[in-house]
Amino acid sequence: MNDSVGHFETLAVTYGERGQRPAEGVEDVAVPVHLASTYAVPDIDPDASLETLDPDAGEFFYSRLSNPTRNALEHRLAALCGGDHALAFASGTAAIVTAISAAVEPGDHVVAFEDLYGGTKSMLTRFFEERLGVTTSFVDARDTDEVAAAMREETALVWMESPTNPLLRLCDMEAIAAIADEYDATFGVDNTFVGPYFQRPLELGADVVVHSTTKYLNGHSDSIGGALATNDDVYAEEVTFLQRVGMGNMLAPFDAYLTLRGLKTLPLRMDKHASNAQAVAEFLEADSRVSAVHYPGLESHPQHELATRQMSGYGGVLSVELDTDLDGVARFVAALDHFPLAVSLGGVESLVEHPATMTHSPLTQADRDFLGITDGLLRISVGVEHEDDLLSDLARGLDAI
Repeated sequence: MNDSVGHFETLAVTYGERGQRPAEGVEDVAVPVHLASTYAVPDIDPDASLETLDPDAGEFFYSRLSNPTRNALEHRLAALCGGDHALAFASGTAAIVTAISAAVEPGDHVVAFEDLYGGTKSMLTRFFEERLGVTTSFVDARDTDEVAAAMREETALVWMESPTNPLLRLCDMEAIAAIADEYDATFGVDNTFVGPYFQRPLELGADVVVHSTTKYLNGHSDSIGGALATNDDVYAEEVTFLQRVGMGNMLAPFDAYLTLRGLKTLPLRMDKHASNAQAVAEFLEADSRVSAVHYPGLESHPQHELATRQMSGYGGVLSVELDTDLDGVARFVAALDHFPLAVSLGGVESLVEHPATMTHSPLTQADRDFLGITDGLLRISVGVEHEDDLLSDLARGLDAI
């Protein structure tokens, strides 16, 4: 990163907060929570426009349109993602639906990774296709040729996740960006699983990147939110219109404050998440009671070379297939002390989740079989606890099988 702007670690701590003065001569070190829903304006201005309000100049009118706490967060998110613009939403799902809505219209076509988050797949099929007439072709994006073969003249959007949930599959973002450019299609990437510290899709050719701030960016399992970042000025204008007027979906001030606070330790947390996850992955891979471990940091991962090329770290999430039946998996989970059974990921605490009966339970058995979601599969979000405690806990779980 340009030294005149600051390195990632410095931006994570201070960017966007300085200069947000609550009163003349007072400058808080940390931006406070601005809970006001509306703001007094100095006078009647016949030339004023709500669409041209400049919060950076202290122009606030109504908190749905802009809020000082959220404004500070959005500046920091843009800087960390390597973008010119960022917007914060009430959830990761809200960020995704806005990102897609800004890129498509009825009759358009989308090419998407078949291994997307289940909520995104349902959004594309049940909302965009059934209600808005936007069709989607799902492909195995690990094979770039499949992405290219699915493109059409009416393809307006290419939507990817990398790594995917829960099998940690990757796609070659630079290669897919080139394909999207050929068709003048918007290329979007959900970067939630590793975040901007380890992977920066905008620098790999993506037009828009989204995150569930609920996960690593906030990092403390106490806030729901989402974010979108882009370098495309025209696209950013459309997203801003949808956020402020078309959908009215924005991150609440207190959640913006919590995310700003969480971002200050993002680099420190991510390094620990990754080192712990690497240790857990290697420990599990060496055990005969484990059929497979899916983690990009392992040399056995079929896309380890790609991960090394487009990521600076491998993240804190892995999945493991136990060599046992559903009852054995239940015994493994019940024996754990440091891995509560819960959905979500990216918090400082470790979690374990059983996709077949939790996040992917709405799918049919045939769909789960197609995606590789077996009864023996567990997704593990590795936290920042001491490595030895985590490994000892997992050993107890394996012994319980």
